[in-house]
Amino acid sequence: MSATNIPNRNDVPGGIAPTPQNTPAAHLSHSVMSRPQVPSTLSEEQEDDDLPTIQTDGASGALAALSGHPAFTHLIQGKLDRLVGQSSGYIESLPLPVRRRITGLKGVQAEHSKIEAEFQREIFELEKKYAEKYAPLYDRRRALIDGTAEPTEEEVEKGYAEEDALEDEDEDEDDEDNEDEQKPAKERLAKPTEEELAEAPKGIPQFWLTALKNHLGLSELITERDEEALKFLADIRVAYPADKPGFTLVFEFAAGAKAFFSNTKLEKTYYYQDEVGYEGDFVYDHAVGTTIEWVDGKDLTTRVETKKQRNKNTNQTRIVKKVVPTDSFFSFFSPPSPPSDEDSENDIDEDIDEKLELDYQIGEDIKERVVPRAVSYFDGSALRHEQMDEFDSDEFDEEEDEEEDSDEDDEGLPVGRGASRKAPMPPSGVTPASAQDPQECKQS
Repeated sequence: MSATNIPNRNDVPGGIAPTPQNTPAAHLSHSVMSRPQVPSTLSEEQEDDDLPTIQTDGASGALAALSGHPAFTHLIQGKLDRLVGQSSGYIESLPLPVRRRITGLKGVQAEHSKIEAEFQREIFELEKKYAEKYAPLYDRRRALIDGTAEPTEEEVEKGYAEEDALEDEDEDEDDEDNEDEQKPAKERLAKPTEEELAEAPKGIPQFWLTALKNHLGLSELITERDEEALKFLADIRVAYPADKPGFTLVFEFAAGAKAFFSNTKLEKTYYYQDEVGYEGDFVYDHAVGTTIEWVDGKDLTTRVETKKQRNKNTNQTRIVKKVVPTDSFFSFFSPPSPPSDEDSENDIDEDIDEKLELDYQIGEDIKERVVPRAVSYFDGSALRHEQMDEFDSDEFDEEEDEEEDSDEDDEGLPVGRGASRKAPMPPSGVTPASAQDPQECKQS
């Protein structure tokens, strides 16, 4: 094939050069274009009971009848999944010199990936370095929470300045009508007397329980039974394992938690794989949690079901008690395990991917949001900012949808010619630090 036989990008709808994903149907082989066949491996019962009766009033009627059947849908989805990543034959049809250049580009990409992996590792080391700088502040925070210290005048004044700054952000800067209105001065709390200090509760009661409950996702995990133990939560810290990349969440409890378990601290470590992923990010591997030493009858992750059974012959009754799992925040310390190569398909939980993703996201949110900004979750100000972020995100999605609609209206207008699309913000919980919001970096 000569170079002139290479398809021109203008011949493709949208002006985009064909790839294995967007190659026009004309480049596909007949076997790929052919309509999939319903397999003959269904059991007789399935054939008789499950499959809908197909009338002989044309192919369209038969296809319509099959389209709503779960077995047919599952079959099609399976075939489509197997096609993902498969070559359409376009690359193979290119001249040898062009294919060689493409292979050379992959070599350049491999070198780029090495540098990107080095970049991610250095970011991770920088994160650990700054964790040591945060440590004295977290020590001071704990002292104020547990009541072993009182805030200084300087700390209180800085706190007022922070509150004023947040209130200024919430005001509508574009509302010119209120420009001349003078804002009433915020009341400053007087320094408490010795008598007031003696009468007040020690520290800030139930600080961490309140902070966790004010996180929109974590609040759904905490039951009323959990609250009785979590009110003794004294501190949450982030540590880093020495042997492998990852992070550890350390939950430290006050003496009152002894009524539920003998542990003074509960830990959960998230490990990353040694090698970074395709996009240069650390890839979550697995998590390990502390085994909780529950006091008899106080296990919050289980409940006792009581049933009454009657003997048919003697008519006597007996009470049968059975311990069954129940929802609890403390199940967080018993993370789901990724499937191993030795597991059979029957042994693998069909929802395991979703469970692993949720488990990691919970840990990442505690690490990246709750621990650094605990007081903002305690007083609820973090909720306001999260809702504002959600609103902005929804607004962006809506604008993006409108742009997509306009792209459809523009006949073949390629992206980049008169149609601008911003790259979306990376989602939280992807890498230890690289996915951090730039605005948050400015505030630190």
